[in-house]
Amino acid sequence: MKNYENYAFGKWIKGDGDGTPLFNAINGEKIGTAGSKGLDFSDMMDYARKTGGPALRRMTFQERGLMLKKLALHLHSIKEKFYPISFLTGATKVDSWIDIEGGIGNLFTNASLRRQFPDLPYHVEGSAAPLSKNGTFIGHHIMVPKQGVAIHINAFNFPIWGMLEKIAVNLMAGVPAIVKPATITSYLTEVMVREIIDSEILPEGSIQLICGSARGILDDITSEDIVTFTGSASTGQMLKSHPKLIEESVPFNMEADSLNCSVLGEDAIPGTAEFDLFIKEVQREMTVKAGQKCTAVRRIIVPEKLVEDVQIELGKRLSKTIIGDPTIEGVRMGSLAGKEQLTEVSEKVKQLAQSQDIVFGSLEEFEVVGADKNKGSFISPILFLNNDPFNKIDCHNIEAFGPISTILPYKTIDEAIKLARMGKGSLVCSIITNDMKIAEEFVVGAASMHGRILVLNEACSKESTGHGSPMPLLTHGGPGRAGGGEEMGGIRGIKHYLQRTAIQGHPTTITNLTKQYQVGAEQNTKGPHTFRKHFEEIEIGDTVITDKHTVTLDDIENFAELSGDKFYAHMDEKSLDGTIFTERVAHGYFIMSKAAGLFVDPPKGPVLLNYGIDECRFTKPVYPGMTVGVRFTAKEKISQEKRDEEDIAKGIVKFLVDVYDDEGETVMLATILTMIRKLDQS
Repeated sequence: MKNYENYAFGKWIKGDGDGTPLFNAINGEKIGTAGSKGLDFSDMMDYARKTGGPALRRMTFQERGLMLKKLALHLHSIKEKFYPISFLTGATKVDSWIDIEGGIGNLFTNASLRRQFPDLPYHVEGSAAPLSKNGTFIGHHIMVPKQGVAIHINAFNFPIWGMLEKIAVNLMAGVPAIVKPATITSYLTEVMVREIIDSEILPEGSIQLICGSARGILDDITSEDIVTFTGSASTGQMLKSHPKLIEESVPFNMEADSLNCSVLGEDAIPGTAEFDLFIKEVQREMTVKAGQKCTAVRRIIVPEKLVEDVQIELGKRLSKTIIGDPTIEGVRMGSLAGKEQLTEVSEKVKQLAQSQDIVFGSLEEFEVVGADKNKGSFISPILFLNNDPFNKIDCHNIEAFGPISTILPYKTIDEAIKLARMGKGSLVCSIITNDMKIAEEFVVGAASMHGRILVLNEACSKESTGHGSPMPLLTHGGPGRAGGGEEMGGIRGIKHYLQRTAIQGHPTTITNLTKQYQVGAEQNTKGPHTFRKHFEEIEIGDTVITDKHTVTLDDIENFAELSGDKFYAHMDEKSLDGTIFTERVAHGYFIMSKAAGLFVDPPKGPVLLNYGIDECRFTKPVYPGMTVGVRFTAKEKISQEKRDEEDIAKGIVKFLVDVYDDEGETVMLATILTMIRKLDQS
């Protein structure tokens, strides 16, 4: 039997006293204890702010991303260590895969987001805002890491994924975390955190762990801290009303109860691929993790005429679900996380049974393979039928957090929308249909009450991640009952831990602050052509003023023949009435191409290749006889890591291509990306 510890102040600490007993969910045996008595939460937060925070903030987004990637690779290499422990929570191999490898995958995904951030400790958001007539006063937005700590209060159902999907985001932002997993399954989280600490990949103070109670942890929070909570709505609402949260205006993100639904379209009749997909999806959502998923389908919304078909087919699939010890071959559903959960879910089933009929399953009569169902925390899948869902509304209010779901009939798509909305807000909803009109009507009508909607049909079924899978690049959260919060969401999630600040000043000042060239800032035209410089030698503002070229009618006609673009504005002067053009106009892409011809320095040098165009705007027509030149300015630099020993050390330089005419007015603005070799090839 093991005493599971807390990690605080750079060391592992056992809580005072006996701690909370922890049990094997399969056989009921005691496996250890966990407690946090004696920990000073205020000191832990102070340690995170003073030790972990500064170390993370010194790193650029690129460095933080590579740190996460390194951690993900390390944890993936030892992933098999976690499976035997995960089985103790009642999870099957598939359940554990979602928790363990899904969590690690979140680290990989967030690490890749570094490419959408500058090579700076802070983020530069959007474009400059002109604030003056002559361009000497502009504004911009930067986003800097908050100098506080992220406090993550997590649920019991995903002890690893729940932690990793949250810390991936705050670590990318440069903010340290204190993680408080649900005590009942904290032993799995503890093992993972030990591996993270032992790897020495994260700076000290980046992560701390509380395995026991965290009562009082919000008493000393400040305005730069961030609190996230995943769990019951009642607990979340209690935390959300904490005086310190209100007094300090602390961001609070909540993921709570969610009566998610899946809707069968009227077109998806028996015999269609969509009908089969629906049955398979609902059965999977009921039984994966024994229904202990915040995204699981609780309400099955079905056309009235198809209720019997759905009930029969779903019952057939559920009857094939083998319940038991997840380590035994063939077992498809393990147990609930513990006896407390079993008691709570059983009580909710009894409440639901007062207003609707059980058509599959029983609290008492079911078989368990390889374990004693009385010692473990086992439960059967239970399927209800509610024949009057607009009046018998318990199913819209009571969540049984297990393999429990209710069939609800509807007559029209409007009724389906109303039923979906009666859950008062959910994390996810799905509709299975191949009718685009049905899909559009449902999505538009239901979207405001759901954080995510999956439209599933045969066309996407082979690659769809399914109803219940939140994706790191998409928002995970929902309105109303679901808590009103958002997690993940790609760069949106990272920005949750950053403070947006407007900065104002001269373009040169803003260039210096953003490390991005701003139009109107000082330019350095001295020295060699930028194509003669290695990545390290290029400075923001380095500018090449090119030779000029007078555009001719032959240029326009030759480009038209070469490109095949014989649009009338370029070729037919008689067709210009009613247009903005006064004569045949040069192709915009000719101007772009000619600009390249002017700013490129051809001999081989540090420049490896053109990486693409971020943006391109044609701001003024160019007619035959007009003369154009280019101001070619280094705008932004982003270092790239070497993929292997054979790779070239390099970086990306964004150049502003400002094409101007004989009056000095800009006719085209573009940002191009160029890959440039580094001097240092180590």
